[in-house]
Amino acid sequence: MMATFHARFSLVSLLLLLAVCPIEGIQNRSSEDEFGPVVRAYLGYLKNEQEVVDDRASRREISSSYYRRNSNRIRALRQIAIKLARESHNDYLPELEAVAADEMGLLFEHPPQPARLRVGEVVANKLRFLGAVKSVEVFYVFARLDPFEQAEPPPKTLPKPVPSPVSPNSDVSKPVTRNRRVAP
Repeated sequence: MMATFHARFSLVSLLLLLAVCPIEGIQNRSSEDEFGPVVRAYLGYLKNEQEVVDDRASRREISSSYYRRNSNRIRALRQIAIKLARESHNDYLPELEAVAADEMGLLFEHPPQPARLRVGEVVANKLRFLGAVKSVEVFYVFARLDPFEQAEPPPKTLPKPVPSPVSPNSDVSKPVTRNRRVAP
């Protein structure tokens, strides 16, 4: 009697598990179906990156703090990628970079102060600030500018105007004429 109860319980548990798993898979696919192939590929890339981090953590190749930071970074990149794709209705994503405040030096020679960053601001003529994402810790997400978006940095000083070669004794208001040359 106890054996049949366990068998029935196991069978019911298995059926419930099988019934729930396909629904989750369909829901994940349908939530990504709203995007084009480029955005879906990027989201797939992030999923694969998370699997690599999970695998390395399970084999104890990385520390728990490294695992948490990279998992949170992947979560922040995913959140921004989905936001960009939904707002633009375009199947394009720029190259995204997510760094914590103590990692700003990895992207910038002279790191900006995170509190002074404004969404849409171009920093160091190479990255556009997209926003801060709190995923346990705060990650600052940037889009790398393509070469066409990178503008020449503004000159630090304006060039001085070159004076025209006019002698101080000449009268500028009179037209200058020369004698006509006679052919021999």
